[in-house]
Amino acid sequence: MASAAEQMAASLNWGVFSKATDLKKRLWFALGALVVYRLGTYIPLPGVDPRILQDLFNNARGAGILGMFDMFAGGALSRMTIFALNIMPYISASIIMQLLTTVSPQLEAMKKEGETGRKRINQYTRYLTVVVATFQAYGIAVGLEGMTGSTGAAVLDPGLHFRFVTVTTLVGGTLFLMWLGEQITARGIGNGTSLIIFAGIVAELPSAIAGTLELGRTGALNALVIIAIMVMVVLVIGVIVFVERAQRRIIVQYPKRQVGNKMYGGESSHLPLKLNTSGVIPPIFASSLLLLPATFASFSAAQGGGPDWLTTFNALMGRGHPLYLAIYTALIVFFAFFYTAVVFNPADTADNLKKHGGFIPGIRPGKNTSDYLDFVLTRLTVIGAIYLSLVSILPEILISQYSVPFYFGGTSLLIVVSVTMDTVAQIQSHLLAHQYEGLIKKAKLKGVRQ
Repeated sequence: MASAAEQMAASLNWGVFSKATDLKKRLWFALGALVVYRLGTYIPLPGVDPRILQDLFNNARGAGILGMFDMFAGGALSRMTIFALNIMPYISASIIMQLLTTVSPQLEAMKKEGETGRKRINQYTRYLTVVVATFQAYGIAVGLEGMTGSTGAAVLDPGLHFRFVTVTTLVGGTLFLMWLGEQITARGIGNGTSLIIFAGIVAELPSAIAGTLELGRTGALNALVIIAIMVMVVLVIGVIVFVERAQRRIIVQYPKRQVGNKMYGGESSHLPLKLNTSGVIPPIFASSLLLLPATFASFSAAQGGGPDWLTTFNALMGRGHPLYLAIYTALIVFFAFFYTAVVFNPADTADNLKKHGGFIPGIRPGKNTSDYLDFVLTRLTVIGAIYLSLVSILPEILISQYSVPFYFGGTSLLIVVSVTMDTVAQIQSHLLAHQYEGLIKKAKLKGVRQ
């Protein structure tokens, strides 16, 4: 009986989907944009020998942070392509702007102006993206000039011209991806920035799986270890799905009111608070901030050059090292609380409930409601921050012991599963909206005929 009902629901959804032309256009647009992005990850920077760079990168990626950067870039960094910086400078600029919004009265007032203020802040974020991308691109250009492999230098003709071309190309690639992400959000489906990172991770998964199986074939990895890692991946995915769907529902009661001889209201509703309100943002933000100081350090230390403290810093930031894990965990916890405070304001929620006559049973409206919501949200955020830290850190510790690719880490799995769930939810909402539109049109036609 249940299977028949599920088949009927699936056939209904497929029937609605086949008629939802707007949704199909959005899906095709998003898919086409991601194909363009993936093509760009194979266009190399001019003046760089990719073979020497690949050998040098394979030696340097053991430091950890470069491997994670390459994971987010979908392999574009190891191939040193025009999208080597990926969308990460834009994410870093967004972090900085959100931090400035909390400390700057002018930006905070601009944020409260509505759509106009949001557009101005977005424009400032774009300007800041150019600055961050220029800084990172120049660091990469200088690092590339100092790279020398067993068969020669990585840069064919170093100098001012090479640095200018490299900076211009990398910054242009980042700005194009920023624009592409905005277009996917507006004209496609899902969040464009998250989908770009998602596409880079998923595209490299087959090669990561093949590499892991090859390690098992050659005897570098025990078969039981590979099975244990696969089981761990399945368990992590299950935990992510469970927690991301978990909610704390706070009951909200609305009083009865009499209008004439009829009674209105009196119904109860609920205020859903997600266990992980910040979503996948904290690990992405934490990784982005870690990449800023470590990019140039990793390139320099890979050549054995630079001061001793730079080499020591690069070694301590290796995957599985205590300093790397401690900083990564601290940043995840910080951004979990920070982003939750950005997306949910208990005082504003309490005021809105009071304006509409709603109240939480046993809690006085106004400040008491705000304090209660803040108390509940803080406890939920503590659990959410612990969950994000464990999901991101524990696989890192286990995988660092066996040199398994980054794509099996908790951060990559968290991004893939969360973005997939969010995109599927948006597709379902589009299908539901299209279904309602069809019902409204049918009702209007019946009314006209009658």
